[in-house]
Amino acid sequence: MTTTEKDVTWIKAATVEDFPTNGGACVKHEDKQIAVFNFTRRNEWYATDNLCPHKQQMILSRGMIGSKEGEPKVACPYHKKNFSLCTGENLEGEDYKINTYPVKVEDGVVFIGI
Repeated sequence: MTTTEKDVTWIKAATVEDFPTNGGACVKHEDKQIAVFNFTRRNEWYATDNLCPHKQQMILSRGMIGSKEGEPKVACPYHKKNFSLCTGENLEGEDYKINTYPVKVEDGVVFIGI
């Protein structure tokens, strides 16, 4: 299902129940893998590339989420690189960055804006 709003195309990812609490899951759309995070402790949802740019592995959806100085983040489970879930910036100041995507939940369904 695809709908367009204000230059954003919303794709249906899955239902809320399909995502782990305080964790992530990978959603594939065409040739792109997107990590979607249900950050229950913050009552927030985030979406980023699933690809860790450090070693080019599709792994971020299995990373640990948390906060660093109030900034929501995901840590790559292999290399422990920390990325902001809001901006995609590497929180250690390295050049690696990930793309982030808007997320909305309507009637128990999670949508990703691409």
